[in-house]
Amino acid sequence: MRVTVIGCSGSFPGPDSPASSYLVEADGFSMLLDIGNGSIGSLQRFHGVLDIDAVCISHLHPDHCLDLTVYWIARTYCPGGPAPRIPVYGPEGTAEHMIKAYELEPNPGMTDTFEFRPFEPGPFALGPFTVTTALMNHPVEAYGLRIEHGGKVLTYSGDTGRSDVLVRLARDADLFLCEAGFEDRPDLPPDMHLTGREAGEHAQRAGAARLVLTHLLPWNDPAETLAEAKASGFGGPIELAEVGARYEL
Repeated sequence: MRVTVIGCSGSFPGPDSPASSYLVEADGFSMLLDIGNGSIGSLQRFHGVLDIDAVCISHLHPDHCLDLTVYWIARTYCPGGPAPRIPVYGPEGTAEHMIKAYELEPNPGMTDTFEFRPFEPGPFALGPFTVTTALMNHPVEAYGLRIEHGGKVLTYSGDTGRSDVLVRLARDADLFLCEAGFEDRPDLPPDMHLTGREAGEHAQRAGAARLVLTHLLPWNDPAETLAEAKASGFGGPIELAEVGARYEL
């Protein structure tokens, strides 16, 4: 299993990164975890834009889903005719949300290009992967994902506040992509984002092998976020997500 960072900026694209998107590949199958604004441009640096077999959307905030609208254009109107229809997993109502974002007529909307499937409790097969989702603590319906293949585990937090469920989802993960959208300061709003320190604490409790900090807000100091995580007590390697970084599991 190979993971490539396509975009890791939180809330809006930054000067060095589009918003959230991660490419996961194994056995000739490629899927995107989130498809935030700006990510389709970045994807073309690392992978064929039409060579995606599935998309998983953690939640319906623009920095995690909005480029599905332009990806619909790419797959629908590409030279040579429409690309094959692919599944798009996400919260209930994803199809309706996306057609409103593009102001399409509901019928057919985007359903000629994407087969929209709502996340359901429990593990399910997606290509060669076993995917398990769980609800996170966020103002909207939001999911973390656990991706398993060949005895290796990737966990992606999506957006969340502190969560015992996330700890379980990341249990013994080989790679933990965990959001760290907040700087550690008093009076942070609850159930929205983690700090670097909290991301490290979740990784420590989960027994994860490696922690990569994601959802890095452009106005925060990434060095401070990394320092907070390293002071958390987590004993494994910790790094900041960067566009183009690749991890072989």
